[in-house]
Amino acid sequence: MSPASLLAPLALLASCAALVPVHAEDGGANASVGWHPLGEEASAARDVAAIEALVQAFPDSGTLRLRLLTAQFQDADIEGVLATLDWLKQRGYVFTGTSQQQIPKLVGKENSDRARALLIPEGEVIAASSVIDTVPADAQLVESVVRDPKEDRLIVTSVIGKAVFGHKPTGGWDGYAPKDAANLSGIALDPDRRIVWIASGHIDGSESKSGFAGLIGLDHRTNKEIRIPAPSGVSLSDITLAPDGTFYASDPAGGGVYRASPDATEMEVLIPPGTFRSPQGLALNDDGGLLYVSDYRYGIAIVDLATKKISRLATGLKLILDGVDGMWRHGQELIVVQNGTSPMRISAFKLADDGMSVVANRILEQANPAWTEPLSGNLDGDSLLYVGNGQWDRFVAGEPAQDKASLPTQIRRLPLD
Repeated sequence: MSPASLLAPLALLASCAALVPVHAEDGGANASVGWHPLGEEASAARDVAAIEALVQAFPDSGTLRLRLLTAQFQDADIEGVLATLDWLKQRGYVFTGTSQQQIPKLVGKENSDRARALLIPEGEVIAASSVIDTVPADAQLVESVVRDPKEDRLIVTSVIGKAVFGHKPTGGWDGYAPKDAANLSGIALDPDRRIVWIASGHIDGSESKSGFAGLIGLDHRTNKEIRIPAPSGVSLSDITLAPDGTFYASDPAGGGVYRASPDATEMEVLIPPGTFRSPQGLALNDDGGLLYVSDYRYGIAIVDLATKKISRLATGLKLILDGVDGMWRHGQELIVVQNGTSPMRISAFKLADDGMSVVANRILEQANPAWTEPLSGNLDGDSLLYVGNGQWDRFVAGEPAQDKASLPTQIRRLPLD
């Protein structure tokens, strides 16, 4: 088999990796580093030089290292390949069995033993969460969950169903479909104002752009809806709330981040598209002065909300900081769902006192056999509530995939301490 024909499977390596648990301390915080703006050329970079430039800007991205690995194979840069494999091994990266068989062949017989020594046989399974409820299959693609502590009621969003589902007083589930809503995804609760905020946007991959795009607030005090439209062409997904009621929302397709107060008539642009490629999870520090933004394939950005200066979350540890979907601040840690790794994982990144770097890491859960794809959720005291078996693979462009019926959705609770 020729190297060219063997290269094709390497494009799948980003979905064929695992990270083994790490728990380490780094005595010194990294100096603040700037965020490199990301235009369309970042996604288009395929040659070694272009990807290496991105690696310099985002040194903790596993996705970029895999892209670099593919380019190095294409250039027959075997020493470069081995160096990249070593980088991945130091961070506990585990390839699938198929890839572990292919890689030694790709580097040639004289280097095959060196390559095998850089491949970790398997990653550790950590199953630490428990199922606390199951949403009926009729809800289809459930994206996120929050618990209303006052009513002890779980509330979930459905992307495809364009509806919100919650517990009935009798213990079952009931649904509410906001009129003319688009895909419903991120959800957050303002407990003081008794408002549940839901992101409505066009995120299912279909060509249809009908339906309201923005934030929908369900006011429990008045039983009325509040609607705050997003700018034209913007589709919101993840959201987070500040203590003063200001909310922040990301547009993973357009690349911008937006904010508004509860009484706003429209969302305002906080970070315009072109700075991020696919912003997803959002989290605030305790005083609300810093906003953490996960850019899915590149890393985690830090926005100073007073100045709008953007920095990159750095680390002196051997960690991978991309692949983050959901993200929350819990004390001195960022809790992250990294479903962009394989096996997927949920980690706790301990931050330096200034919040600008990761100084320790705990893997809370990894490769749970009950998972399909862990998705988003919300903190509930000292636990994370999240969707354990995401079903994005069961829908194509907003429609059910052939021979893949919807399944009941597991809502899981993961202790954080």
